[in-house]
Amino acid sequence: MKTINRIWFDGDWLYGLGDDGKTYRQSLLWYSHLRNASESQRANYEISTIGIHWHELDEDVSFESFLYADAEPTRLQHFFLTHPEINVSGFAKKYGFNASLLRSYINGFKTPSQEREQEIMRCIGKLGEEYLSIAS
Repeated sequence: MKTINRIWFDGDWLYGLGDDGKTYRQSLLWYSHLRNASESQRANYEISTIGIHWHELDEDVSFESFLYADAEPTRLQHFFLTHPEINVSGFAKKYGFNASLLRSYINGFKTPSQEREQEIMRCIGKLGEEYLSIAS
């Protein structure tokens, strides 16, 4: 696939029909402006030689990104992408993680080991337990 000829949205997914006839998809969690956009805003895009651009939303999706292995965020990424109210730096400091490294995990620039991801997920659980204890 070199280009995407047509796009559409379905739920939390952006789909693209490649010039090879295959359908590709990726999660809208990677693109908060698109995820929160109205139908008319989503329909107002331009296809260039390298990707798709939504001028009004200031959002770009490269053709190459449809080929990435991480079309669907991991549980760790999903949590932080759907909870922007959680301050990553504050969370990292509270639980003893390197904030820059945690951001790299969330944004898909680096992949944590299975043990490290489980450790971070346990800390997310601890945070949830703290919230619940206050609400009770």
